[in-house]
Amino acid sequence: FAGLLASERQNGWVIRVKDIQQLAAQWIGRLNIKTINANARVVELSGGNQQKVVIGKGLAQEPRIIIFDEPTRGVDVGAIAEIHHLINELADRGIAVVVISSYLPEIMNLSDRVLVCRQGRIVEELTPEETTEEKIMFAAVH
Repeated sequence: FAGLLASERQNGWVIRVKDIQQLAAQWIGRLNIKTINANARVVELSGGNQQKVVIGKGLAQEPRIIIFDEPTRGVDVGAIAEIHHLINELADRGIAVVVISSYLPEIMNLSDRVLVCRQGRIVEELTPEETTEEKIMFAAVH
């Protein structure tokens, strides 16, 4: 157990530190996370890079579906473009992607289907061709 982290031993996991470091380095490169090294504290990164760390942790699990809840809130324009590119890439690879966002242009640009919810229920389904900010807002409040 010499190469294990204390928290992993406590949880009964058998993961070598070397494997974790390799996985972290892989996702740092793939998501273009700006950091000094893989051991840097996440709280010391910019908001956009913190968001990319959260995304990388989810993607490292190789999901078939991923839910992004406000994926670009509070991040800079460059990080927004990178996150949008990643979302499109995931969808192109056949991964089901759900994006929850209060920023309507983001929803309209990323979606091949828009579901509008009100009081916990789906009240409208729109295709990209019929989606406008006005239709989304009308469905959300009426």
